[in-house]
Amino acid sequence: MNFGSVMTAMVTPFDERGDIDYPATKNLINHLLANGTDALVIAGTTGESPTLTAEEKVELFKFTVQTVAGRAPVIAGTGTNSTRESIDLTIQAEETGVDGIMLVVPYYNKPCQEGLYQHFKTIAQTTTLPVMLYNIPGRSAVNMLPETVIRLANDVSNITSIKEASGDLEAVAAIIEHTGDDFFVYTGDDASTLPVLAIGGTGIVSVSAHIIGNEMQEMVQNFKTGNTKQAAKIYRGLLPIMKAMFAAPNPSPTKAALNLLGVPVGGVRLPMIALPENEVAALKELLALEDNATIGL
Repeated sequence: MNFGSVMTAMVTPFDERGDIDYPATKNLINHLLANGTDALVIAGTTGESPTLTAEEKVELFKFTVQTVAGRAPVIAGTGTNSTRESIDLTIQAEETGVDGIMLVVPYYNKPCQEGLYQHFKTIAQTTTLPVMLYNIPGRSAVNMLPETVIRLANDVSNITSIKEASGDLEAVAAIIEHTGDDFFVYTGDDASTLPVLAIGGTGIVSVSAHIIGNEMQEMVQNFKTGNTKQAAKIYRGLLPIMKAMFAAPNPSPTKAALNLLGVPVGGVRLPMIALPENEVAALKELLALEDNATIGL
C-alpha cells in the first residue's frame, strides 16, 4: 500500500499529569489532516513510544482510528526489541482497525542481520496488514543493511515499505534499485526529502510536517509534476524549520513549536525534557521570521 507522499510521525499529546490528552490528540489529528498530511504514524519515535505502555498504545491506536474516520491511513508503531511483544501488540493493533503497522529495528539487544530478517518476517506473518520497516541506527544501535531490506521485501508479501532514517543515500538507492514498484521507500529525515525523491523514493515520514505540512506537500507535488526548480526553491526555504525541529532531541522542539503556534500538545515524558527557555525563545523568533501566512501565525 502506498500511504501517500507526506506522512506525519505524530507526537503524543500529554496533559499536566503526563497522561495522554485525548481532546488535544483529536485537535492535533484534525490540524494535521487539514495541513498537508496524507497519513499518520502513531506511537513511533516522535510519539515517544519508549515511554508509552502497551495499553496506552492500543488505546491511542483505537482513538486515532475513530477520530480519523477513514480520512487518511493510520499506521501503528508496534515494533519493540522483543519479537513476542511486537507480535502481541501488532495483533491488538490490527483489531483496532489501523491500516498498517510500522516495525522499528530492535534496539539495545543488537541483533545480527539474520536476526533482523527473522524478527521482521516472524512478526509480518502474524498480520494481514501492510508492514513498514523502520531503520533508524542512530537510536537502535543497529543498521539494517540494504541486502536485508531487499530480502524481506522480496520474501514477505505484506512487507511493503520502509522508513529509512539512516541518512545513507547510497543505501536508499540500493533498496529502490533492487525492489519492485510495489515497494515504497520513505525517508525518515526531513532534510533528505528532496534528495530521496530525486533518486526514486516515495516520500517522507516527517516530523516537520507538524509545522510545515502544506509546504512540504507543495514541494513534493512540484517535484512529482516536473517543476523541480520550484521544488528546490521551496526545499531551501524550509530547511531552517527542518533543522530547528532537530536542534534538541525529538520531539521536544516539535512540541514546543506546536504549543507556540496554538496547537496545544503539552510536554514530554522523562527521560526527555522540555526545550529550555532560551531555545524556546530562539524557536519563537525563527517562527516569527518565517512567512506568517506560511506557518499560520
